Amino acid sequence: MRGIEKAHQLLESWVAEKKIPGAVVDVRIGDRMKWQAAYGTAALDTIFDVASLTKVAVTLPGIMMLVESSKLSLQDPVQKYIPEFRHGGVTIEHCLKHISGLPAGIPDFEERYSTVDAMQQIFEVDLEAAPGERVNYSDLGFILLGWIISRLTGQSLDSFAQDAIFTPLGMKDSCFNPSQALHKRIAPTEWDGSKYILGEVHDETSYRLGGAVGSAGLFTTAEDLSEYAGAWLYPEQCSLLTKETVETCITSVFDGRGLGWQVQGSPGVTLSCGPHWPAGSFGHTGYTGTSLWINPVDKMSVVFLTNAVHYGRESLNVFRELRPILHEAVLASK
Repeated sequence: MRGIEKAHQLLESWVAEKKIPGAVVDVRIGDRMKWQAAYGTAALDTIFDVASLTKVAVTLPGIMMLVESSKLSLQDPVQKYIPEFRHGGVTIEHCLKHISGLPAGIPDFEERYSTVDAMQQIFEVDLEAAPGERVNYSDLGFILLGWIISRLTGQSLDSFAQDAIFTPLGMKDSCFNPSQALHKRIAPTEWDGSKYILGEVHDETSYRLGGAVGSAGLFTTAEDLSEYAGAWLYPEQCSLLTKETVETCITSVFDGRGLGWQVQGSPGVTLSCGPHWPAGSFGHTGYTGTSLWINPVDKMSVVFLTNAVHYGRESLNVFRELRPILHEAVLASK
């Protein structure tokens, strides 16, 4: 437990030094240990805007469910399902691995409250590289994947997520566009010039597209994300994805990128879990100050949620240094 005690001390000091306003940590190692703790302004049931964790907690399983039911193939071009998208060489797999060649976001991006049609901007965007050439992290690829899920299921992405993921896994505090009644439990994110953003998605593109897209918009708790992690550690006990699908997502790796997840073990690729997590560990981060890491070797999951962007975007540089320190400390507890 020395590692957990060190992690506890680190988190207390980071809050005291105003590196983060608050945090919730949930650590599980098989059935041998469960550690939950809240710090600073957060409580165990605080709901966070988890930003890009939406990609792996909603969009990735949604696409893989459609693959399992033979409604699509990873090799299908995005254009097959979204004819308005003009790049015929970009496949679903390209988008999942961030090797589509699409830019990170909308070029010459308009500000949060712009009325410019963001969907049309995405359809018209130019590629920055040839599909399959290199990793270029792209929100736009996952936004397209979210639209594919909606078009094939006939449901909005938030409705699909509720029916196919949140309810079956018991993720009772997970949603998009949370109701006013939940606002008192939500961690506020960034100052927008007149107020702190609270209960609205922080990501500007997601906000402009209605708050429920494949790249960002999920609000959830550490408890719920730990339940979700369990579906990846113990797929045979859950109805989410098969064991074969889970293995495909984390073994088909290109420069540290599997299907959706970042995967530990690629030479020269440094990940936010730290250098000593075993090869094959997989995880993802969210811009607001969130992360989920899963270590299948030790049956470990670590959910780390904070609203670091609350102190301004410049504070995220410090936060990115903190993440691996915490995960290395937790790893030492196994």
